Amino acid sequence: MNVADIENHVKNLLPQVGVNKLRELVRLVYEIAKREHLPVQEILPSAKTFESAKQQLLKRRYPHNFKSAAKNQFYLPKLELDHAQQADLTLRPFSPKTIYIETSVKDSELAARAKNAFPLAEVKETDGKTQVGSVHFSQRTDTLFIHQEKYDFLKPCPCSCGSAGCGYNLVNLGFGCRFECEYCFLQQYQNLHAVLLPANIDEFLQKLEQGTYRKGPFDRPRIGSGEFTDSLVFDDLTQYSQKIVPFFRTRPQWQFEFKTKSTNIDGLLQAGGCENVVVSWSVNSDKITNEAEHFTPDLTHRLAAACEAAKAGYRLGFHFDPVIIYEGYQADYARTVQQMADTLPADKIAWISVGTLRFSRELKKQIETRFVNNFILDGEFLLDFDGKMRYSPAQRLEVYRFLVPLLRRSFPEAVVYLCMEDPDIAKQF
Repeated sequence: MNVADIENHVKNLLPQVGVNKLRELVRLVYEIAKREHLPVQEILPSAKTFESAKQQLLKRRYPHNFKSAAKNQFYLPKLELDHAQQADLTLRPFSPKTIYIETSVKDSELAARAKNAFPLAEVKETDGKTQVGSVHFSQRTDTLFIHQEKYDFLKPCPCSCGSAGCGYNLVNLGFGCRFECEYCFLQQYQNLHAVLLPANIDEFLQKLEQGTYRKGPFDRPRIGSGEFTDSLVFDDLTQYSQKIVPFFRTRPQWQFEFKTKSTNIDGLLQAGGCENVVVSWSVNSDKITNEAEHFTPDLTHRLAAACEAAKAGYRLGFHFDPVIIYEGYQADYARTVQQMADTLPADKIAWISVGTLRFSRELKKQIETRFVNNFILDGEFLLDFDGKMRYSPAQRLEVYRFLVPLLRRSFPEAVVYLCMEDPDIAKQF
């Protein structure tokens, strides 16, 4: 759909509307036409005034929440579709064209491995102040930046403001990912369009000795990577697991989590199992995995990797996050749980988190620009308690009342908890 065409159509029917009112109507017409797969000419109501047009469009766009939601919960930003920013969904291996290496780590093991792994890449030494990366997020994997991390060694998980926390302690082992998940917050959050990998892993481990940790709902503090990158997707290059696993093997008072969608577990298998190291996979319905988590392994391959990790002596974790509501979602997610139950050693599962799709206002515009054919934004998202876009409390409760009991029945030994949820909702589970 062309934004100018929608604007012209609205102006022809309601020529009296001003700029701000036009913005709201164009936004509603676009979202309805996209979700219902109809031409825009069939969407705009026959109303003669802005007020009646907006009310009719809101009712059609938010049928479940139109009567119950407050007016300020409907977020209707200007529609801006930059076709030049659309995601490139051509499957290709991770093969950076340029490798920047900070002078301070030019002789590091990681720098040597990168140069050996990508002999065709142009290697540039930098003082760390050079501007690197592309202006396009989709081209971020063209640039690899190997650096010395100086600040973000360890910090509390940046949970949504006011949400119920799980006590996660974050180790910042990288920034950027080669997967293209349509809901990923990095496409709005990451302003340096490159893959950043720290070379000073030994310094990270030293800093961990000095840290203070939250425990959350678990028997001991949980430390992990996977917030700003996939924990294992680059592990064949970084070989972080080769140092992390032995480190935690001698420190049973803590537990470490590798959080991933990948099947890149050879490094973990070589490192040998460890009871207080948990390898966790993000899982979803087949529809979401196949249509919105581009370049990622499917559920069958993720579960096969999990079984290998369990056999090697690791415990497992799983994250149903984000759960996305669409017609038939409950049956699809039930099939995922059943496939897990049929495949996995239940006694090896340490925890399972559940969280529904939420995103910042800025990310909404990134998603619809980069993935114009997405369906994940077709749900009824409202501004919620933390300023993020979320399903209504009633819809989230529907998800949790269905999925949480199912998971607890299927995996009775696992800790099942809600991720980044309103405390008033979280306390019910």
